[in-house]
Amino acid sequence: MNQRKIPAVFMRGGTSKAIVFRRDDLPEDRVEWDRIFLAALGSPDPNGRQLNGMGGGISSLSKICVVGPSERPDADVDFTFAQVGVDKEVVGYGANCGNMSSAIGPFAVDEGLVTVAGDEATVRIYNTNTDKIIHARF
Repeated sequence: MNQRKIPAVFMRGGTSKAIVFRRDDLPEDRVEWDRIFLAALGSPDPNGRQLNGMGGGISSLSKICVVGPSERPDADVDFTFAQVGVDKEVVGYGANCGNMSSAIGPFAVDEGLVTVAGDEATVRIYNTNTDKIIHARF
């Protein structure tokens, strides 16, 4: 497998942790995402430990978030969540993670995707998995 550098941030959201990628840093072809996500977390690992990646060997530590600017008028950023199998070569996009949703607003601000004026921020997040808008205030 060829290696290439892709910027990412390791973040905690509630009781979960995830690798967070900016959408613009990932390939346009989403088929390639699964391979990247599996490699980044060290999956699949038949021993269930993910020692060759950043995963923690349990589902709450085997997560990926992808964030980018939104073209929707009711959202500031788009957010796609991926649950990566620990011991199986599977990446699921069928649900959202509420814990990691809490990290998306701060990530968007830190990465300059959203500008904040003042001491409080409200970030409107479109979750592509559930087709829902999340309002994060912090």
